[in-house]
Amino acid sequence: MDPDFWHQRWREGRIGFHQERPTPLLLEHWPELALAPGSPVFVPLAGKSLDLVWLAAHGHRVLGVELSPLAVAQFFAEHDLTPQVHDSRYGRHYRAADIELICGDVFGLDAGALADCAAVYDRAALIALPPPLRRRYVRELHARLPAGCRGLLITLEYPQHEQQGPPFAVPEAEVRDLYGRDWRVETLERRDILAQQPGFVAEGVSALETVAYRLSRDSR
Repeated sequence: MDPDFWHQRWREGRIGFHQERPTPLLLEHWPELALAPGSPVFVPLAGKSLDLVWLAAHGHRVLGVELSPLAVAQFFAEHDLTPQVHDSRYGRHYRAADIELICGDVFGLDAGALADCAAVYDRAALIALPPPLRRRYVRELHARLPAGCRGLLITLEYPQHEQQGPPFAVPEAEVRDLYGRDWRVETLERRDILAQQPGFVAEGVSALETVAYRLSRDSR
């Protein structure tokens, strides 16, 4: 998507993708990654997600990347955190306790920026991108994550013709096509959430599922 699209959404407060509680599938399935205490976790297109706080509270160092400076400012303000700030070639870094947010372009991160990441958590990135950018996101950005990295990916599935994204529907076949070259993909759970999403119902969407996948980057 054009960056201006997301900047406008944040300026206008049209952030229906933001959740007022941690993601249920995160709470349910994160322990299955069996990460060591203190493992760094990469969260692309982080917004001001409460999942960042949940991950930090469970012993992780969190590295999020977010395009919107409004989202970054709101995250730290809403949690009464005063971050330390510095600039790098990746963007402007805001760090407080075990959470660091880079305000910048996620595609600008290189392998050096991600070298320490033991895991990646994606609830809002893949489904925010149209098909050509989804392929670039996985084949370029995820390729910069280190061998042995683990991940939890959460997607949505619905009849795409019934609503214009984002968030976009990403079917399991596409997930396996995108990640299958370099990652092992395991479907953990498929959950019907249409009754809990009145916005989708109002748009005439007839079916809506969220799907959780465990990812493991090949060690080669």
